[in-house]
Amino acid sequence: MPEAAIGLFTDVGASYFLSQLPGYLGEYLGLTGTRLAGGEMFACGLATHFVPSKDLRLLENELEQLGPNESSITEIVKKYSQQPCVKEDSPCTSMELINKCFSKNTVEEVLQALLNEKDTCGVANKWIDNAINSIKKACPLSLKISLRSIREAHGQTLAQCLNQDYIIFGNTLSRRIGTNFYEGGRAMLINKDMKPKWEPSKLELVSNEMVDRYFIQLDDDEDVKPLQLPAPAMSSQEFTVGHARL
Repeated sequence: MPEAAIGLFTDVGASYFLSQLPGYLGEYLGLTGTRLAGGEMFACGLATHFVPSKDLRLLENELEQLGPNESSITEIVKKYSQQPCVKEDSPCTSMELINKCFSKNTVEEVLQALLNEKDTCGVANKWIDNAINSIKKACPLSLKISLRSIREAHGQTLAQCLNQDYIIFGNTLSRRIGTNFYEGGRAMLINKDMKPKWEPSKLELVSNEMVDRYFIQLDDDEDVKPLQLPAPAMSSQEFTVGHARL
């Protein structure tokens, strides 16, 4: 989830599943934009099965020959699934430390906790170094919006999370509050100078009032219509991915 690196936030419902991950792993992923490997996704509950790349074609071939029988599909997927190995330096093996640092109330406190742990360890810790560097480079306002979005998603339905994301994104695109998303796109994706000029430029300059404005629907904006979600195609069923209910 590298959205904060381009001046965006954890959108399109990400707050829903990030808030349901073990401990404070969701905050870690949302604030640092860390990408997880397949084995790590399985370990933290984002994936229900892990199939090695070498077996994917075999799995696809068997699935193509099946009818729409859910139990048969499940059995075939299980046939090719394996228990993946997670590398020793994976963040998934450091949940105690992640919970300690990313349970803090503010992004500033999270960053300071990471810096303290780096000083305490006295040795190189790859995931801590990467987390610190990612947070320092990301858009300060986006980081605070993302943290609030993930925290508020606890106890919310997927529809509520999507509606909140829609409001935040509408405010982001409107340019009426700020232009960090456009600046991030310019610096990271278009010109690729990798030197975005964030506004505000530092975490301590981002006030709660600035963050609040992104969570309020702009009723006078004619271009932003209320979000209309379609009715669930199979409303009587619940699909489970790891520990998250989708």
